[in-house]
Amino acid sequence: MLKAHLIAVPLLVLAALPVQAQQANMTFFITSTPIGNGGNLGGLAGADNQCQTLAQAAGAGAPKVWRAYLSTQAADGKPAINARDRIGKGPWTNAKGEVVAKDVADLHGPNALTKQSALNEKGEVVNGRGDQPNRHDILTGSQPDGTAFAAGDDKTCKNWTSSTQGSAVVGHSDRIGLRDDDASKSWNSSHGSRGPDGGCSQADLRSTGGDGLLYCFASN
Repeated sequence: MLKAHLIAVPLLVLAALPVQAQQANMTFFITSTPIGNGGNLGGLAGADNQCQTLAQAAGAGAPKVWRAYLSTQAADGKPAINARDRIGKGPWTNAKGEVVAKDVADLHGPNALTKQSALNEKGEVVNGRGDQPNRHDILTGSQPDGTAFAAGDDKTCKNWTSSTQGSAVVGHSDRIGLRDDDASKSWNSSHGSRGPDGGCSQADLRSTGGDGLLYCFASN
C-alpha cells in the first residue's frame, strides 16, 4: 500500500503541471475576487494592482505587466484614457491556453469571448445569467469600440473613485442579457450600474448582476 501511495503522489503532481503551465502563459482573465469597494477601485492604479496581484498568485505575474480593461473620462484638466489603449497588442490567451482575441481589432470585433472562454485567473468559469449569484457585469466604463465616453454623464463611477454616487458602464462576460440585442450581448458595453445607494456601491453592482469584477490583460 505504501509503495502504491508513493507512486500516486508524483502522478498527481504531474497531472497538475499542464494546467499550471497554461496559467503561467495566460495573458487574459477575469478577476476571481473584487476589490470590494464598489466602483471605487483606487483609480486605474488600484485596478491594475488587483490584476497584477491575482496574476502573481496564479503564477502569471512579473515580468508580465497586467492592466485592467478600464476607460476614464476627461476631468479636472486630465484627458480621457481609452481601455483599448492600455492593454497591449495581443494575442491574448486564457488560463486554459485558448486564444480569446488575436489583437485589439479582433477583441473589439468578432473575438472568441464566451462564458466558457472568459475564465478567471484560476481557469474557472465566471457565474452568468441564470447562475446564483450572477456575476456577469464586468466593469469597463467603455464604449463598444473600447474608447472612453465623453465628459459629462458619469460612466466610470467618477473615474473609479466613487463607491456611492455615479454609474459605471459594464459588459456581460457571458454575452447574455435581458434582451436579444447588441447591448445585451456586449462583453464590454452593456449598461450602466444603478441602485439605491447611488449606483456605485458594492451592493448596487450586485443588484444588477455584478460583483465589481474586472477584465485583466497582459500589456507586454
